[in-house]
Amino acid sequence: MEDHELPLWLLLKGTQSTDKKVRLEAVQNMAGIHYWRDYQYRTVAQACDRRTTVGLARSKDVDQRFFLPPPALPQVDDNYSIEDEVRQLLSSLPHTVVDQCIKYFTSLALRESSQSLVAQRRGLWCFGGNGLPYAESLSSVPSEKLEVYSLQALLKHSRISTHVDSIVSNGGLQLLQRIYLLRKDSQKIQRSIMRVIGNLALHEHLHSSIVDSGWISLLAEAMKSPYVIQTSHAARALANLDRDTVSEKYPDDVYVLHPQHRTSQPIKADVLFVHGLLGAAFKTWRQQDRDQPLDESAAQEEDYTECWPKDWLAEDIPALRIISVEYDTNLSDWKAKCPVDNDRKSMAYRSSELLKKLKMAGVGKRPIIWVSHSMGGLLVKKMLVNASRDEEMQDFVKNTRGIAFYSVPHHGSRLAEYSVNARLVLFPSIEVKELSKDSPALKKLNEEFIEFAKNKDFKVVSFSETLPTRVGSMMKLHVVPAESADLGIGEIISVEVNHLNICKPKSKDSFIYQRTLNFIVDALGADLRKQ
Repeated sequence: MEDHELPLWLLLKGTQSTDKKVRLEAVQNMAGIHYWRDYQYRTVAQACDRRTTVGLARSKDVDQRFFLPPPALPQVDDNYSIEDEVRQLLSSLPHTVVDQCIKYFTSLALRESSQSLVAQRRGLWCFGGNGLPYAESLSSVPSEKLEVYSLQALLKHSRISTHVDSIVSNGGLQLLQRIYLLRKDSQKIQRSIMRVIGNLALHEHLHSSIVDSGWISLLAEAMKSPYVIQTSHAARALANLDRDTVSEKYPDDVYVLHPQHRTSQPIKADVLFVHGLLGAAFKTWRQQDRDQPLDESAAQEEDYTECWPKDWLAEDIPALRIISVEYDTNLSDWKAKCPVDNDRKSMAYRSSELLKKLKMAGVGKRPIIWVSHSMGGLLVKKMLVNASRDEEMQDFVKNTRGIAFYSVPHHGSRLAEYSVNARLVLFPSIEVKELSKDSPALKKLNEEFIEFAKNKDFKVVSFSETLPTRVGSMMKLHVVPAESADLGIGEIISVEVNHLNICKPKSKDSFIYQRTLNFIVDALGADLRKQ
């Protein structure tokens, strides 16, 4: 070989070493190269093994030319319909170990599919389909029920370990890739698809299929997105694929905000963010940007400002692993999504499920700080009380160093009493019912938590809102009054903000952020100073 080619081949040789330290160093050095010619990147892309390709994709600021484009998808004729393919895939999946929700979404997708087939073939837009050129000429692409139902059904199937092989063997990876590439205009659909890939990546025997089907280049590209939601979905899937540096596995709805790339920085503690009613893993923890009302439409926002745990906290304390969890909530059961949804919305069920998911993600092995907003604080209390009664979950209790509560209704909220709209009064969701003022369940939980916290060596701080929040279009109220935000232990701090903005600092210099930062540093104390 030419002399100037020698470093390239030495790096490649290093990436395939049996010595893990040599292997990781070679990948790190390779990822830092930005001066090669195109043919050199192509040579490496073709010669890399799967492990190296995943490692490069998880490296910060890596050159996209390290990744081969996805293999060409099979050519299709004029009669081809993605809708038919989705329908066939859903029909081919097992019907065993399927709960009512999965049956509901699967049957809904299949029914919508058959009803819209004729319309799609007449040229109307549906899931890409034959009407795509027409759709692309519109200022905004209409959203079809079929997409939502089909991906919801497939997402739920991908959570069942006995179903994932069927998804892959029946062409699911290629079909999802076709939809992903067709729908570059829709972040929401691309995120749903990455969620499915992330779930499949939990199963190591499927890693070769995922890599060989070309998903790594797409995930690496998504990692460069300016949107925190896109990068976090891609980061989760890649972390589940990276068994060389990641021992944990991240189940659906558990997202690492930091570090999202491979790093040599030792992680000394975990900070967990748990949102509240109508919140989300990314939306809740953003920089304050506007005075918005508390209603169902707020949950549909897409354009977020900075995610302060990812952008500010990670910069100030880089030795943290920062995790945000997500779960669906509603104000009203007017639009119940499936027959057994209500059972899954109870605090008891959610806290149990979150504990299992966090344990799977390796939470409990390091010192823990919990940061919660509104109903999320009640879930944190319930999780810790439950963990104290379960031998397998004792690490959660032993390693908890501090809990920050932002406007948590320890003694309930008056939200359920107000006639925000007829749906809320007539069909309040189980979440709203459980948050009712003077709820016996909340009183019991608070008593159990106070008893649990006795003689425990962790710090508590509570932030209380002092400004009313717009609820719907006609009303303002204190969602969590000061007396309800007072846990009874720890420090209570009143802040001149409303319920939604109490967890959204305006800037890095704001009182809320600086007080939270100081609390985390103080609670972790010696843990951060350990070498």
